Amino acid sequence: QAQGVESGGGFVQPGASLTLSCLGSSLVLRFRSVGWFRQAPGKERELVANILDIGTTEYTDSVKGRFTISRDSNKNTLYLKMNNLQPEDTANYFCNSDPPIRRLWGQGTQVTVSS
Repeated sequence: QAQGVESGGGFVQPGASLTLSCLGSSLVLRFRSVGWFRQAPGKERELVANILDIGTTEYTDSVKGRFTISRDSNKNTLYLKMNNLQPEDTANYFCNSDPPIRRLWGQGTQVTVSS
């Protein structure tokens, strides 16, 4: 199965933390670069963070210093640790290869940040 299964989202207050997981052996092991994407209501889907098979990571400016992407090949899992969440982080979060492959989009996991 190439498609990842996302989990870990929730409803939190500003300043809280969440860790998202993406379970998918083919996704984590097969592609040189994999990433977390998010889509907020009325907005385009955007790349939040990506990680190469050698461990190099990149982040969109709005999450730098707050989010950390990691991959565990032994557990076939991609993670996104999110600290100091803000209302503008509210979105549905997805994992995919980077660049993304259309057939690998899953259902995502919803993150809602509100007081």
